[in-house]
Amino acid sequence: MLGSLPVRVLDDRYRAEALAILDADPVANVFVGSRVHAAGLDPRRLGAQMWGYLRDGRLSALCYSGANLIPVAAGPEAVRAFAERAQAQGRRCSSIVGPVGAVGDLWEILAPYWGPPRAVRAAQPVMATSAVPDVPADPGVRRVRMEEFDVLYPACVAMFTEEVGVSPNSGDGGVLYRARVAELIRDGRAFARIEDGRVMFKAEVGAVTPRACQVQGVWVPPDLRGQGLSVAGMSAVVREALRGIAPTVSLYVNDYNTRARAAYRRVGFAEHGSFMSILF
Repeated sequence: MLGSLPVRVLDDRYRAEALAILDADPVANVFVGSRVHAAGLDPRRLGAQMWGYLRDGRLSALCYSGANLIPVAAGPEAVRAFAERAQAQGRRCSSIVGPVGAVGDLWEILAPYWGPPRAVRAAQPVMATSAVPDVPADPGVRRVRMEEFDVLYPACVAMFTEEVGVSPNSGDGGVLYRARVAELIRDGRAFARIEDGRVMFKAEVGAVTPRACQVQGVWVPPDLRGQGLSVAGMSAVVREALRGIAPTVSLYVNDYNTRARAAYRRVGFAEHGSFMSILF
C-alpha cells in the first residue's frame, strides 16, 4: 500500500533539503532545479508533485511527477518506491526522462503497465561547458523580439515535430506551446538569426538555475545544414548565456545525432553523463 512506502509528496518544508539534492548535480538536474528554485515545492505553484524518498527519516531522492516523470539521485530502492507509486496512480506523464540507470530501472518496472511507448531514446549524452567558446560567434544571432513571434514560431514547431515525432499543435491546437515560446521570448531566452523574415538558426535557453542553464530547441532549416550555422550560432548563444544567464551551459542530445554532437564539441561542450527518454 502507498502508506507503507517511504515516499511522500513534498511541500515547502522540504525545500532546502530538495535543493541540496538538486544542486549537488546542477547540470543533470537543471530542469527540475529550475522549477523548484522558481516555484518551491507546493504542487499548485510547481504545477506538479515532487515525490520524496526518505531513508532513515532523511530525504535522499526525488521524483518530479508532472508532464514529465523525472527521477533525481534515485538508487535502486528509491526507483522501486517511485515506480510503485507511479503504477498505483496510473500514467499521467507524457514522458519519463533522466539518468540512464534510473530511467531504465523505472521503465523495466512500469513497462508491463504503461507500455508500449511511442519512442525510446536509450542514450542521450548530457553535455556542458563553462568556458567562452574558442570558435567565432555568428554576429547575426541575437535575442528574438516579441514582434517576431510569428516568424520564430513555425521554426519552433518544425524543430519540435522533427525531434519528438508529433506536432506541438496537436491536442490543444498549440495553446500551451505558443504560450511557452512567447514566455521564452519575453524572458530574453530565445535566440535566432533571422534574415528576410526567415529563421536561419535558433535555440532557446529553457531552464535556468543560479548554477546552470539548459539550451533546447537548436535548429537550422534542413536546406542550410552542413554550412556551419549551428557552430557559429551556438557559440553566440553560449557567450550570451554565460554573460547574463548562468555560469554553466548544458544540453542533451540523441546519441545518433553525430553531426550535432560534433558541433557542440567544437563549441566547447563536453559530456557530463547520459539521459534516457521514454516518450508516450
